[in-house]
Amino acid sequence: MSGPPNRKTAEKGGRRAEGLAALWLRLKWYRVVGRRVRTPVGEIDLIALSPRGILCFIEVKNRKGNRVAAEAVSHRQQSRIARAAELYLSSHPALRHKGVRFDAILMVPGRLPRHVQDAWRL
Repeated sequence: MSGPPNRKTAEKGGRRAEGLAALWLRLKWYRVVGRRVRTPVGEIDLIALSPRGILCFIEVKNRKGNRVAAEAVSHRQQSRIARAAELYLSSHPALRHKGVRFDAILMVPGRLPRHVQDAWRL
């Protein structure tokens, strides 16, 4: 049995936001190397190489306001993404050579995406 309509709507909106975020990154000369990457400890929304070659693990948040979107990336979620990133890097060690960072892309209806580089550190 499927989830409630709210969950389906949120899932569809999340996929759309991730697609728009990936497009935004490409326009900024990033190379997207992974979308919705699943690991045993969780999913990473986007993985991209910056124009300088830094590997970026990116959490996409789609909310009604930038502040609400930024607050939605909780410490618990940051830790989960960091663990997932370590697992990803263990099978892709060559991508680590120029550094790694954690970014967020905040999506608000009617506004351009806000790319927060180095949104958190371990």
